[in-house]
Amino acid sequence: MTKTVRLQRSLGLPLVTLYGLGNILGAGIYVLVGKVAGFAGSGTTVSFLIAMITATFTAFSYMELSGRYPVSASVSVYLHKAFGKRWLSVAVGLAMVGGGITSAAALSQGFAGYLQTLFGVPMLAASLGLLVVLGAVALKGIGESAKAAALFTSIEVFGLLLVLWFGRSAFGEAQLSHIVSIDPVMGIGGLISGAFLAFYAFIGFEDMVNVAEETKNPKRTMPIAILLSLVLSTTLYLLVVFVATTILKPSELAESSAPLTLVFERSGANSAGILSIIGMIATVNGVIVQIIMCSRILYGLARQGWIHRKLALVHSTYKTPLTATLVVLGAMIVGTTFLPLVSLAQLTSLLVLSIFILVNTALIVIKRREKQHDGYVTVPSFVPYAGATLSAAAIIHQVLDWL
Repeated sequence: MTKTVRLQRSLGLPLVTLYGLGNILGAGIYVLVGKVAGFAGSGTTVSFLIAMITATFTAFSYMELSGRYPVSASVSVYLHKAFGKRWLSVAVGLAMVGGGITSAAALSQGFAGYLQTLFGVPMLAASLGLLVVLGAVALKGIGESAKAAALFTSIEVFGLLLVLWFGRSAFGEAQLSHIVSIDPVMGIGGLISGAFLAFYAFIGFEDMVNVAEETKNPKRTMPIAILLSLVLSTTLYLLVVFVATTILKPSELAESSAPLTLVFERSGANSAGILSIIGMIATVNGVIVQIIMCSRILYGLARQGWIHRKLALVHSTYKTPLTATLVVLGAMIVGTTFLPLVSLAQLTSLLVLSIFILVNTALIVIKRREKQHDGYVTVPSFVPYAGATLSAAAIIHQVLDWL
């Protein structure tokens, strides 16, 4: 093992796109659609639309920034380029790690929920077992991890297509008033709270940029992969949410620990267990992506000399961040042991939205200072302003709701 060993560039556009898509899909639909319904009621689809719009502007900002600066610990580097404050870059990098840790802890609980529909395994034992196994996979190598994520993503998409096929009768009942409704009981407050939680379902594209140093031609590959993963996930999300809320009452979705399995059953499918298996695979995919993302951020910060250099230690054989991966795994185990799923998801949304404000602000500063660059994408100037404003509005509403 040596500090001079560098990460290996082994990821092309298909793997990077599937890497991001798998992370996005695994979190939102398979785990949180029922929880969002608990807040928004019949306005669940609108909550997802609000979350999608909030995320989209920031995704466009990431597309330009990832082409300008294709490096690990990317957000910290973006902020350093904009403001030159090392403490800010370190703080935000660690906040991203915190968001990834809480996200993986939530997903591991989602995995346990689907597993319980098949076997009587205790929730905590299932969650912890998953984290340990996936930590070992992540240590083996980015190529193996990304390929596993790509396979799992394909299975996730297949599961969502199954839900759409068996629930296709919902489209015959489609009414605009149902799609854009606000639940009279939950009201606007419930709608926005649902959107805040649903926002968790759209995070993932910001994780993609942290494997830039392991991506082939990252200046071009990364922006395209971000766009593709966002378009594909958004399309699937809105269709599945519509089917789920048409077939089931929001209260039924909210009470289920395996919501899409329940939707599949009510759609008339004979073997609903297949959705539980796919739901487990989806959460597995999300967890492994978070392990990779968090460890790469710690590795990138350490390589910059901003945190302890031992976190930049790379395994000589597997060429993966050894110490950083072990630290991240330990923190995820603590998180899933002590915090419930909804709290973990809300905390993740709060951390990520805060980071999005700073990232959009960084792009505003960078675009004013450096109008020309050799990246692949340049977004209009209003994009980062809109991204920062929408992210701030979501945080303010949620904090006021908590108070």
